[in-house]
Amino acid sequence: MAKNIRTLEPKALWNHFADLNSVPRASKKEEKVIAFIEAFGKDLGLKTVVDDAGNVIIKKPATKGMEDRTTIVLQSHLDMVHQKNADTTFDFAKQGINMILDGDWVHADGTTLGADNGIGVAAIMALLSSTDIPHPPLEALFTIDEETGMTGAMALQGGMLDGKIMLNLDTEDDDELTIGCAGGVDVTATGDYPAEDVPDGMSSFRIGIRGLTGGHSGMDIHKGRGNANKLMNRMLYQADQKMGLRIASIDGGSLRNAIPRESFATVLIPDSQEATFRQWVATKQTLLKDEHRTTDPGLNLVFEATDTPKQVLGEDFQYDLLRACYACPNGIYRMSPDIPGLVQTSNNLARVIVEDGSYTIMCLTRSSVESEKFDLAEAIRSTFELIGADVEFDGSYPGWTPRPEAKIVKLMADLYRKRYKEEPKVNACHAGLECGILGTNYPKMEMISFGPNIRGAHSPDEKVQVSSVQKFWGFLLETLEKV
Repeated sequence: MAKNIRTLEPKALWNHFADLNSVPRASKKEEKVIAFIEAFGKDLGLKTVVDDAGNVIIKKPATKGMEDRTTIVLQSHLDMVHQKNADTTFDFAKQGINMILDGDWVHADGTTLGADNGIGVAAIMALLSSTDIPHPPLEALFTIDEETGMTGAMALQGGMLDGKIMLNLDTEDDDELTIGCAGGVDVTATGDYPAEDVPDGMSSFRIGIRGLTGGHSGMDIHKGRGNANKLMNRMLYQADQKMGLRIASIDGGSLRNAIPRESFATVLIPDSQEATFRQWVATKQTLLKDEHRTTDPGLNLVFEATDTPKQVLGEDFQYDLLRACYACPNGIYRMSPDIPGLVQTSNNLARVIVEDGSYTIMCLTRSSVESEKFDLAEAIRSTFELIGADVEFDGSYPGWTPRPEAKIVKLMADLYRKRYKEEPKVNACHAGLECGILGTNYPKMEMISFGPNIRGAHSPDEKVQVSSVQKFWGFLLETLEKV
């Protein structure tokens, strides 16, 4: 299907995107894509530098007649979220993304597509490789590890860039100009638990919640989508109360920045309660599907007998764990009192792993207000410390303070109005962008973020709109011409 993708317009952008999607690029495993981009820059004869963190900087002189223009930094991140459906057989480390053209949209076959932020990377590659596009001096900044800590942006040193304006190509609505974003912090609770031998007279089952919509834990957190970890915990809690369920293991969610789509648990039920449990699961599926019919129409419960595990959680710990996960905040914590419709603070209960005597619970807490970010993180810490967990904060990054008066904001807003005969949405977002971090070493640099329509980012439903990529590309080229 990549052959069809390569015929789309603009051909240079889509061909670079197809090339990029053949290279494995998971966060914190970017060695191959770093080498790929480094070789790309050097093959073009452009000044190419890889810093100690792995960020790649490629500099291209202005086209004739534009040498005196302001140097522009074009910025996108190299890593992508690697996520697939449970029933999809795919090895991200060895296979290129299987892309499918479906009308006006491109998506992948059961995996994330990598349009976030691959379309931005491909657009920059198309500009660097062009011979007929007018542009000012360009500095391409390809950062690493944006999705799981923004460590590349954090490690970028001052003095590496000369540009006065940065165009970040990493937003997902083509009618928006983003000028601010939330910061975030990883919250991780870990510990050991006492295990017990499986009691006599128990039957073993594997239950799962699948088919939820999922999505980006920043951009989609306000949409009310189901969180598989919270729904699984709700089921386990209620079955414990009603039928004496015992838990052997839980494995839910995947990445911190993805709303969990799936969760699975191995459980045991007293033989005397098996018929009741089967009926209860069927009733619970009907209830959950009805509750989430709008946001998660694909929700489905799976339920099957399984081999008896060797041990289960101790009763007291199981009691504590289920209540702690129930109490853990998830979703919107506070809306912005200043910007209508903007989520100010949220948490994503992203990962729950309980097995073999230890447990790990992972959250991503976001806020555009630094003090409130840590206030919510402390609430989560307190919740899990009550059950004896060790709780750590890691990967904290700042938000990006809006500067609506910046010249680049006014220029691009005016260009958008003239080009599309409508008002752009100049706003801040609840996702984490690298601009705030990069601005710590480049405080005078003006920054703005924009991009094409991408839907379902961080999930196997991810897709990018072909006509919107064309709109984004044209807008980018006119911006470079007029800046």
